Amino acid sequence: MKNESESTSLSGAIPNPGRRRFLRTNLAGAGAILAESLLRRSAAAALAPLEMTNTGPGSIPRKPLGRTGVQLSIFGLGGYHLGTVDSVDTATRIVHEAIDAGINFFDNAWEYNHGRSEEWLGQALQGRRDKVFLMTKVCTHGRGKDVAMQQLEESLKRLRTDHLDLWQIHEVIYYNDPELHFAKGGVVEALDEAKKQGKVRYVGFTGHKNPAIHLKMLGHDYPFDTVQMPLNCFDGTYRSFEQQVLPEVQRRGMAALGMKSLGGDGQPLLHGIVSVDEALRYAMSLPVATTISGIDSLAVLHQNLAIARGLKPMTSEEMQSLRQRCAAFAADGHLELYKSSLRYDGDVGREQHGFLPQEQLPL
Repeated sequence: MKNESESTSLSGAIPNPGRRRFLRTNLAGAGAILAESLLRRSAAAALAPLEMTNTGPGSIPRKPLGRTGVQLSIFGLGGYHLGTVDSVDTATRIVHEAIDAGINFFDNAWEYNHGRSEEWLGQALQGRRDKVFLMTKVCTHGRGKDVAMQQLEESLKRLRTDHLDLWQIHEVIYYNDPELHFAKGGVVEALDEAKKQGKVRYVGFTGHKNPAIHLKMLGHDYPFDTVQMPLNCFDGTYRSFEQQVLPEVQRRGMAALGMKSLGGDGQPLLHGIVSVDEALRYAMSLPVATTISGIDSLAVLHQNLAIARGLKPMTSEEMQSLRQRCAAFAADGHLELYKSSLRYDGDVGREQHGFLPQEQLPL
């Protein structure tokens, strides 16, 4: 019920049930037409793959991080889920097994689980910091440089390190975010200052809502090193980052980081639309430096490692076939709710933009 209310709040109240059915029918038809258009476009203009190294049968392959010269494991460990496991000991076991297996990209954010995700990762990385490429995100959500620099110090303390390999602007999902971030005294100035101080090597931004917002960020012509976005076999034909943002990122020599390879909550798997193997192989076959995966147990880690080891990327024909198979399910956005609903919009960002937190939304 909550999801339906959220969807209504996005599109405006429609008091007439007949009109609601009419709009739903026509929107679904429009979605199918757009999906067909994107399918034709994706078939005609496949993106150039990235060269993989470390490709032995028992190894985790690596790909280049844009123009930086860094090589990343083809899947990275997500920070949010790490802070949801039952204890710091379990989180540490997950991190250590991932590193030992060849995973070198670790994701996090200042606001994940009220700081616990960074704290647990920092504890797990003691004695192993030099083996990983460490990323966290700054969560100003429109606030300025001073807030960003304070968050940086807090993140460094929690992560028990003196520098980040990558610092990204988190959750660029509102249409005025680019203007806020690039305003005088905004967070982009903090990116520059952090690099000048030697506390950050590379910088980027993330978001999950709409390709148009990513393109507005890129339109400022700032030399980002990375751009993080949802990339999966449903995104290929629905409000598609793969079709609209990924080519621009490649053109600019930046590195793409993929996320939400299973649709954010795994619903496509529960409905039997795709398998884990298909979903992850598709995401890892795209020209992304790494695919960030939420790992909340050793079992999930082992599952993903088995798929990534010695990965044989999908051919362009295989990817096109999977997109086509998923297109009808993707057309209304119900399998990518981070785009089509409010469910994935964090409360810190909602507060800064003047919206109610998730738990206060009407049912």
